Amino acid sequence: QGRLVESGGGLVQAGGSLRLSCAGSGRTFSPYAMGWFRQAPGKERKFVAAISWYGTGVTNYEDSVKGRFTISRDNTKNTVYLQMNSLKPEDTAVYYCAARRGSSTDWSNKSTLDYWGQGTQVTVSS
Repeated sequence: QGRLVESGGGLVQAGGSLRLSCAGSGRTFSPYAMGWFRQAPGKERKFVAAISWYGTGVTNYEDSVKGRFTISRDNTKNTVYLQMNSLKPEDTAVYYCAARRGSSTDWSNKSTLDYWGQGTQVTVSS
């Protein structure tokens, strides 16, 4: 039974940086695309970024984070990372790690995800 555990959230000032990590356990996540969603208070959970498992990794980003966030993964460690730079107050949310079997990084349908982490809070103060 696979499991995803996020870490690295916290409180940061606007313009600052944070690096989130998501460690998979219980199975190898190499055949899975991995990525991140976020959910702000009172809003639905939304896609942030995803990366495929093969080669250097095909990536996909939500428009508002392009150029500021970078997703990467280390298959040897079953871990995916989200480097977040130039953070804005509107980035404040609970960030969830997710995984879906296969290579696609088109994650427009949340119901197709196979695994979810428990979430980590990111708060950006103005």
